[in-house]
Amino acid sequence: MNYGYARVSTVNQNLDRQIDDLLKLGINEKQIYTDKESGRDFNRTNYRKLLKKLKPGDVLFIKAIDRLGRNYNMVLNEWRILIKEKGVDIVVIDMPPLDIPENFMEIVESYKRGEITSTEAVIQSKLTRGTFYRKLKLIS
Repeated sequence: MNYGYARVSTVNQNLDRQIDDLLKLGINEKQIYTDKESGRDFNRTNYRKLLKKLKPGDVLFIKAIDRLGRNYNMVLNEWRILIKEKGVDIVVIDMPPLDIPENFMEIVESYKRGEITSTEAVIQSKLTRGTFYRKLKLIS
């Protein structure tokens, strides 16, 4: 199932552009969760509802990484939770290189176990070496 999440920091800001981008990707309006709350933490009403809906294999679409939150370390931690604990894939619309390839976690596990070299991991993931290591750092 595909889900979308859009957030602005205050009730005076507009969510329309983010929602339009999610709809253009074919995400059902009922699967788009929105908040007009600060990104200082993850205790947002509709974000919490979204987390309860997400299941392994689901894909979460967001317009930009800062829509998850404003604190870099908190966002990285939440990213790890979504990917590792919930088994969710994340697509960042404005930063496609951050999308995690379907088999990325399998490749990383093989690499960590020493079954494949970093060069083999880069080739299998179809990423550049720099992108591979950036993604690896995100989930480590």
